[in-house]
Amino acid sequence: MGATTTRRTAILTALAAPALAQPQWPDRPLRFVVPFGAGGQTDIVARVAAESIAVRLGQQVIVDNRPGGNGNLAADAVVRAPADGYTVLIAGLGTNSGLNALLYRSVPFDWQRDFSHVGLFCTTANMLIVNNVIPGANFSEVVAWIRANPGRFTYASASTGAITHLVMEDLGARLGLDMLHVAYRQTTQAMTDMLAGRVHSRAMGVPEAEVVRGAPTIRPVAVSTLARRPEWPDVPTMAETLPGFEASAYFGLSVPRATPPDIVQRLNTAMNETLADERVRQAYIRVGADPAPPNTAEQFAAHAMREHERWGGLIRRLGLVAQ
Repeated sequence: MGATTTRRTAILTALAAPALAQPQWPDRPLRFVVPFGAGGQTDIVARVAAESIAVRLGQQVIVDNRPGGNGNLAADAVVRAPADGYTVLIAGLGTNSGLNALLYRSVPFDWQRDFSHVGLFCTTANMLIVNNVIPGANFSEVVAWIRANPGRFTYASASTGAITHLVMEDLGARLGLDMLHVAYRQTTQAMTDMLAGRVHSRAMGVPEAEVVRGAPTIRPVAVSTLARRPEWPDVPTMAETLPGFEASAYFGLSVPRATPPDIVQRLNTAMNETLADERVRQAYIRVGADPAPPNTAEQFAAHAMREHERWGGLIRRLGLVAQ
């Protein structure tokens, strides 16, 4: 072998060595950052996804609850993390449909510039739960009581701009209701106060409502789907009083914008394998969530934009502002 050939072989070997030394992704645990506290619907559905995706990636997925600012704290933590696929945001309306950018004077991230969407994994309907101190056998009768008692009816939400807040604002605007909003940082405290009657109601995600099914001091009066839910067949829809009304939260995965496309695709593949697993789909159904069909990052981005147009219009029209 000549000297030129030997040098060429050495150069090629040196160039190939770094690539061969790169570890296969993922080679350590991932972190799913949840924008709300433990026990709420975001936490519930995120843990179903985390457990299944961990199996498919062959690495542990740690759920990291970062409540505050309707997701602002969690989203900021993800944006500031290395763009290596190991830190993933459980994405929703406030962070990834740009609602927080409309509600808050200052948001530490740009919802369109700073994220790469991975995919949508489920949606959840909302259920209006009312403390028994408020009379009315059904949603229409509760609405009648609210109309007859302007300013007295209170409702809790996970925070200003959360779907549990926006659903009630939308209902109030359409039905002409004067209600008082009480925002909470922790959903567990909101639940405690509603059970005790310190606040009258809450538009809860159906996964959260399952936890309090049969509680003696509260009752469900309406659900935000067009058709009644099979797991709650006796609960009427809001659409039965307000034709066409429908509302749901969505949950997906997003990562920092600079995350390599092959890692984004690997996460999307693991998520879609999860969504194709009937055991996982049934796990979502058992907790009251609606699993998404397998989908692309582009389809998730389009879904997030549609939700921006719907709820962003409501925020602008009502002049809603987060304190």
